[in-house]
Amino acid sequence: MQIVRTVGELRRWSRAARKASAERSEGVPQVRGAEIPRIWGSGTAAQASCEGDGLQSVHSQYPKVTALAAEGRFPAAGNSGAIVGLVPTMGALHAGHASLIRAARAACTQVAVSLFVNPTQFAPSEDFTRYPRSFDADCALAEAEAADVLFAPSVEELYPNGPDSTFVEVPGLSDRLDGQSRPGHFRGVTTVVTKLLLAAEPDRAYFGQKDAAQVAVIRRLVSDLRLATEIAVCPIVRDSDGLALSSRNAYLTPAERAQALTLSRTVRLVESLVAQGERHAHMLLASAHGVFAAEPGIEIDYIAFVDWSTLEPVAIAAPGTLFAVAAWVGKTRLIDNTILT
Repeated sequence: MQIVRTVGELRRWSRAARKASAERSEGVPQVRGAEIPRIWGSGTAAQASCEGDGLQSVHSQYPKVTALAAEGRFPAAGNSGAIVGLVPTMGALHAGHASLIRAARAACTQVAVSLFVNPTQFAPSEDFTRYPRSFDADCALAEAEAADVLFAPSVEELYPNGPDSTFVEVPGLSDRLDGQSRPGHFRGVTTVVTKLLLAAEPDRAYFGQKDAAQVAVIRRLVSDLRLATEIAVCPIVRDSDGLALSSRNAYLTPAERAQALTLSRTVRLVESLVAQGERHAHMLLASAHGVFAAEPGIEIDYIAFVDWSTLEPVAIAAPGTLFAVAAWVGKTRLIDNTILT
């Protein structure tokens, strides 16, 4: 596995991969996505978006974005046959990140993983300085999952004129859910994701459903800017006790970790109630709040039923509705969600 530090190096790697593939291949191969086992709470829509045959149904509101996925094919630039996948991360990699790399590896001819703790998506009072950093372990995991290149830029490389310079923002969407409680967060996300997509020029970029609101914002970004990258969304990966994997789980004390299971219990309860036929959001919200009432030490950020493409609240939890929850457990903010069926 190659490690690169500059945008120029990453772009040269991507273009060289396409050139090498063009020299080996006369056409574009048929490629099917990775078969990832469904974990409860992942939702069929999220599962489909990690599989070539399901992409159009997941991204039906973004027809231009899904053009590359037509008929299950993912043509690279110049029809070279190369398929470049990008897995953007902030490092502190765990099994959830490994599942993204694995999905990319199964569907792409070349896979890049980025490691960058992005300062512009953290507010001054947030955990940028103490966010977990484990470069050597991250390299080992990425290499074990057969990534071809690891992109580990400095802040100065991605923000040559400083973090307060040029930015990219998706208005409206960026102020909902996490964006409402973390002003400026999604502006930082969309700015750095745009930089990564321009640097790597990937055919597909892989994100986890755990960050469902982020996914909605990035889909809109790619659609609005007419970028040629397909956004693939892979299921939430959970620990054996149901807790959604997160790099921030490392902050939790044993007692806080036990409390943190309130989020996954709430997700399970909502899924169960929907399966029993309850679809009224106000009834489901009351039940969800009841789970948190039994854990007074947890501070709710939001509990919401929203349209996944707009992040606007819905009155009826129809199939495809996003149920999302965010809460503070001690000093750690955690999120969880499910896509209803």
